[in-house]
Amino acid sequence: MRLPRAVLAAVLLASLAGVARADEPVNAIAMHGKPALPADYRHLPYANPDAPEGGSITYGVVGSFDSLNPFILKSMRTTARGIWDPEFGNLVYESLMQRSMDEPFSLYGLLAETVQMDDARTYIRFNLNPKAHWSDGKPVTADDVVFSFRLLAKKGRPPYSNRLNDVAKITKVGARSVRFDLKKSAGRELPLILAMSPILPKHAIDPGTFGRTTLEKPVGSGPYKVGDVEPGRSIVYKRDPNYWGKDLPVKRGFDNFGTVTVDYFLSQNASFEAFKKGIFDVFPESDPIRWRRSFNFPAVRDGRVVKDAFRAETPSGMYGFVLNTRRPVFKDRRVRHALALALDFQWINRNLFGDAYARTQDYWQGSSLSCFGVPASAYEKKLLAPFPDAVTKPVMEGTYKLPVTDGSGRDRTVLREAYDLLTAAGYHIDDGRMVDRNGRPLAFEVMTQNAGQEKIALAYQRTLASLGIAMSVRTVDDTQYQQRTLTFDYDVIVKNYPSSLSPGSEQIGRWASSSANVEGSFNYAGTKSPAIDATIEAMLDARSQHDFRDAVRALDRVLISGYYVVPLYHVDQQWIARWGRIRHPDTTPLYGYQLETWWDARARN
Repeated sequence: MRLPRAVLAAVLLASLAGVARADEPVNAIAMHGKPALPADYRHLPYANPDAPEGGSITYGVVGSFDSLNPFILKSMRTTARGIWDPEFGNLVYESLMQRSMDEPFSLYGLLAETVQMDDARTYIRFNLNPKAHWSDGKPVTADDVVFSFRLLAKKGRPPYSNRLNDVAKITKVGARSVRFDLKKSAGRELPLILAMSPILPKHAIDPGTFGRTTLEKPVGSGPYKVGDVEPGRSIVYKRDPNYWGKDLPVKRGFDNFGTVTVDYFLSQNASFEAFKKGIFDVFPESDPIRWRRSFNFPAVRDGRVVKDAFRAETPSGMYGFVLNTRRPVFKDRRVRHALALALDFQWINRNLFGDAYARTQDYWQGSSLSCFGVPASAYEKKLLAPFPDAVTKPVMEGTYKLPVTDGSGRDRTVLREAYDLLTAAGYHIDDGRMVDRNGRPLAFEVMTQNAGQEKIALAYQRTLASLGIAMSVRTVDDTQYQQRTLTFDYDVIVKNYPSSLSPGSEQIGRWASSSANVEGSFNYAGTKSPAIDATIEAMLDARSQHDFRDAVRALDRVLISGYYVVPLYHVDQQWIARWGRIRHPDTTPLYGYQLETWWDARARN
């Protein structure tokens, strides 16, 4: 039956209208689904738009710094905190859009007033806010955006150097718009990653010297300017009274302090003593023993220092001993599995931490993305079918669980299972030492950063010694640790892998084959696995929330089965102590407390 011409016209118009809606300018985008806030939102829900502005805050960190450029390999871990900072905020530089920490992965307009993107995500166009300008008064332009991406691709460090890999073309569209056309290989996350990339001022940067460390004060578009700098010791940021974005909805209730100072200390102990004296204002704590026992000094008892516990609705992440599989000793999965079994978590938790921790079983524990205790779905089985040896049967069936020991530090049953794995891998005991077929001992070094890590490593060392494994422990200073991790010059390190409800391209840097030999990447374990690569690709390409969840679970299963990390523990709270004049909003977002939204009670609007 032929439809009347009027009906055909209506269908065509509706179709065209749908296309237009997909491409029309919007002020927010989400990885999956739609952003939670309406187009006319007033502020992010975890910010206090009436927070007083002014006053000051001082942060304390352990380490040193010799550069104000956070985007190059040479100063990857020696840049002054705060320039571009996930904890203290991006005080100097900004991105095109800003992430809401109350949603899994949604972005709202910042330097870009609006964006345009098709449903297939083959391109994204950023339309700059006409009010945006640099701290020297010059406008932020499309030329700055193009310049930033090309400069970072050529001279930046990972991950910024990789962000054009899947971009087919960058096109300047007038003075204030830039369009990125994406290759077919680009994942659906790439438009959001581009939106979160730093934008630098073309007129204030010499590309010829950009790769060098520098203490020259940068020109940025952010809410603060760099003030006093004492290399290695302290850096002060002064709020820019002419900051262009202070009235944006995405910025209301943010950047409230008139002055932000970051002081550096040689050790955690020196830092804690300084906090007790009021030299700096907030002290995040992750050790439950210190939280219970050490925060009882006079200022806490009389109420001048307040202890806060925040509960984030996020996965546990993974904290543990990372085995560098670039080393021959860790090539065999059976060896790595044996080392994971041999860690006596019950002894460590009871004797070192008063049973304060829960054992971490997987990388997204405590969330819907976790595979722990969940059998693989049909989608997961199909995704993993080309890699039949990548996931062990218990992990695939959802029955996997790390052993619970008798807490003696030498549980014979568990150690026997570890011993059997080692013998299957070609090792045997010779004169009390675990050796391979050629008589080479099973020996390696754990490089630690501080006394807390060293304490855990020594407990692990004692258990491994009962298997004839020679594990040594070396604690190094911050500079040496940074350099050696940058070049993967270690056997084992202790690392934390935070997890979010929207894992994405950061997993490439942590686990993908392409990052295994890239100095400065976060692939500390040196993993090169086709199964890991395939699950990451599926995760990045997922269209539906269901497929995304199952792809993450499949990645979780491969990582667990690979035994690249010997899991330790986690807590389900965020602890931070603050001097009483420092206040925070009543609402805690999905990802936990956000220092950018705090304020000084002494300030007056």
